[in-house]
Order: sequence, then C-alpha cells, then structure tokens
Amino acid sequence: MYTIEEFDNEKTKVLKYVMYKKRTEREIKTKFKALIEENLLEDIIAELKENGYISDENYIERAVHEFMALKNLSIKEIKYKLASKGISNNLIEDYVQKNREELEEYEQKSADNIAVKKSVNMDETEIKQYLVKKGYTEEHIKEAIEKIEE
Repeated sequence: MYTIEEFDNEKTKVLKYVMYKKRTEREIKTKFKALIEENLLEDIIAELKENGYISDENYIERAVHEFMALKNLSIKEIKYKLASKGISNNLIEDYVQKNREELEEYEQKSADNIAVKKSVNMDETEIKQYLVKKGYTEEHIKEAIEKIEE
C-alpha cells in the first residue's frame, strides 16, 4: 500500500504531464509504468478521470478539431492517428458515427485541396493513386478530380 503523501506526490507528476499537453490514458500509463507502482498509477488515473483531467472522449474531440484546422486527412487517417494514441476502436467509431456528416465534408475538402496541390506536378492517375493510398473514398476522389478538370 502507499501513503497519502506518496499518492499526492506522484499524482502531481502525472497531473503536470497531463496539463502540459492533453494525453490519452495509454500515453500516461506508458510514460509512468516504470516510475510509479502499478496500483498507485491506476488509482491516480482513476481520480484524474473522475475529476475530468483525463478523458479519451474529450481527447478525440480536440484532436479531430485540431486535424481539421491544420491538416488534410481522410477519415481513415484520422482513425489511425487516434488508434495510435491508444484510444479504443469503439470510442473512435462512436465519434465517427456521431459526426459522420461533418467528417465527410472535411474529407471532401481535404481531397479537393490535395488534388489541387498535386495537379501541378502529377497527372490524374497519380493523384487518384495517391488519394486511394491515403484512404479517401472513391466518391470523394472522383469529386476532387472533377473539380481540378473544370
């Protein structure tokens, strides 16, 4: 078992890590597994989740909005990036289903942006292949190609 003082000291370290940049539960476990005894770390994570400092659902929301503001990604790429942070596929799929329309619009804009940029030094076939490789849907690729042909 551990003392309250020990709990508070270790919780402060974890909290600083979380406050510096929002983290997923898995990122926290990975960072501290060698530094903090497992039961103590689990209790700290439980308390921080209870108090709203750690929430994979909120992490998804923030990360997706950040991607949408700064990057051109397909929905498939967004899912991959979130999964790589240790977020469960169920949470990711729930988010995608709830926000399907907004994500579809974003994916189309991303495909359009990439097609325009790549049309300078790639032909239509190369652009299509590039977008397929990035995980864009056939429908969005077709529409993006049509736009650059206009």
